[in-house]
Amino acid sequence: MLKAKILFVGPCESGKTVLANFLTESSDITEYNPTQGVRILEFENPHVTSNNKGTGCEFELWDCGGDPKFESCWPALMKDSHGVVIVFNADIPSHLKEIETWYSCFVQQQFLQNTQCLLIAHHKPGSGSDKDNPALAPPLNKLKLVHSNLEDDPEEIRMEFIKYLRSIINSVSESRDREEMSIIT
Repeated sequence: MLKAKILFVGPCESGKTVLANFLTESSDITEYNPTQGVRILEFENPHVTSNNKGTGCEFELWDCGGDPKFESCWPALMKDSHGVVIVFNADIPSHLKEIETWYSCFVQQQFLQNTQCLLIAHHKPGSGSDKDNPALAPPLNKLKLVHSNLEDDPEEIRMEFIKYLRSIINSVSESRDREEMSIIT
């Protein structure tokens, strides 16, 4: 069974934990409590299999605290990750600048491909859902950007996340196949 590690990163109060719980069908959180360090959610998704072989897949979603005081832990969190989801609150202008740092640390420093990264502009309940694409600095503007609003259209973000998980599993599967071929030859 293939296993993939996905990091949920981004600024404080961007909605990472709420999204992580929703997408992994974990418990609902009704009040805001900042994530301290990291919270690991393990799950399987029946809609995601390995290269249509029917092989099941297990995921670890690492919901990483957004407080910069945890920066010393980042290298340990990044180790062996297969993908990064950067979540930001689309209604807080400072988040646009902050996500550049998250991208630099979690994507560029790990030499991940842009296809291994997903950018989620999260809209909190009652904020309205302005789906205009924010002005993202390069190289963020090359990433897949999806909007999430769990009040208005929760299934849209779920479907986008499933597509993302499929691409990650395909990448992990191809990497494993290459490794196996290098051993054989």
